[in-house]
Amino acid sequence: MNTGTGELYRAKQFATLAGVTVRALHHYDRMGLLRPKQRSQAGYRLYTDRDFARLEQIVVLKFLGMPLKQIRRLLEPDANLFAVLQRQLDVLFGKRLQLDRAIRAIRNARKACESKQEPDWKLFQLIVQEIEMQNTIDWKRKYFSVEAQAKVAARRLQFSPEQQEKWTKDWRKLTAEIQESLHQDPTGPKAQALAIRWQALLDDFTGGDPEILKGFKAMWTDQANWPAEIRKASPATAEVQRFIDKALAFNKNPLKMAGK
Repeated sequence: MNTGTGELYRAKQFATLAGVTVRALHHYDRMGLLRPKQRSQAGYRLYTDRDFARLEQIVVLKFLGMPLKQIRRLLEPDANLFAVLQRQLDVLFGKRLQLDRAIRAIRNARKACESKQEPDWKLFQLIVQEIEMQNTIDWKRKYFSVEAQAKVAARRLQFSPEQQEKWTKDWRKLTAEIQESLHQDPTGPKAQALAIRWQALLDDFTGGDPEILKGFKAMWTDQANWPAEIRKASPATAEVQRFIDKALAFNKNPLKMAGK
């Protein structure tokens, strides 16, 4: 995008050359991402060729799915851009594999239709599962750091569709049991047994990774801001989360061994 000249550009001209809007330039300025160092006598922003290079970096990182606040940190002189790009590459690679699975399922379903055979409804089920998984990943992404996103994508690839289906069924069954046990004492034996199963399922999916667990915790404590359809379909209500938090807190309390 470098013009190869030493010219100065007003915001509108710079935006036209760069293929962005003036509004976007002003937003980047407010965010501290792209602040032109020069101003005209009338106070207008003046952009240079170096600003083109900076804008290129912003646009590329934004395309990769990175939030603007993180992009600002990445553009600092001491930022480890290589490591972050590698992690983002891992996330995109995992997303591509999921899309490839959906494409294969759709092609197989189309092939069955072309041969005028009775459609294999299992194939359509796989299509729905892959698309729903992708939608779920998209709305959950804000709760996880780039590092955690890459780790979650890698963990998902380790599970076969059958394993993922079983994990989902086990999770729904467990949350339903917890919902029916909300009247129980969180420190009692039944609640403790439920808490142990909860922790085991969580560890099974996250591998006990602290970055992933941190993302899950942020997600579960923000249920009020989940998409309406997700919140409605989720069996794990805020009451369930509070109950299991109390049970887990007691389970990890060393004083309980003293005879509570």
